[in-house]
Amino acid sequence: MALEATVQVPAAVIGRVDVRHLQRELEELENFLQQAQIRHEPGKVHLPRPSHLLEEFATLNKVNLLQPVDRQRTALILEKILADAPVVHISFSADPSTKFTSRIVAWLRANIHPQLLLDIGLQPTIAAGCIVRTPNHVFDFSLREHFNQRRELLTQALDAVGPAGPAGQSAPSTPEEPAS
Repeated sequence: MALEATVQVPAAVIGRVDVRHLQRELEELENFLQQAQIRHEPGKVHLPRPSHLLEEFATLNKVNLLQPVDRQRTALILEKILADAPVVHISFSADPSTKFTSRIVAWLRANIHPQLLLDIGLQPTIAAGCIVRTPNHVFDFSLREHFNQRRELLTQALDAVGPAGPAGQSAPSTPEEPAS
């Protein structure tokens, strides 16, 4: 069974960790409802409140979590998302904000795949920018890589300024004579 294109993943579900959290929460709900059925206390049971993510996932996919068939279907969908959804890894020099992350995820899901998952990593040596990894490609958009690609131009510009003197000061220059 392939991952259905109609399955919608909420924007707040960013990566595999969030999908696993939904799986655990769904499993806890299933266990709770099974225990309530065994106790034969249908009217006296207070259902646990599902998280906002699980409620949003159920609403987007038109699933009633009180129905056993829908819970089983949701569990299968979450398994398929973990197994089949494309994963993109992006490394930054510092933690990106939640707003920034959600905008990236929204763009990736709109333009690449509707169930795409994003893994975010930290790599302080990047300095600025990011490194994007897919299963097939690595895209280095870091400042470090930008300088590495333009190393020759940078060294030419530094050489044009002149050699550095002691203590990092540039050598004294002679004033140019005005052209006649």
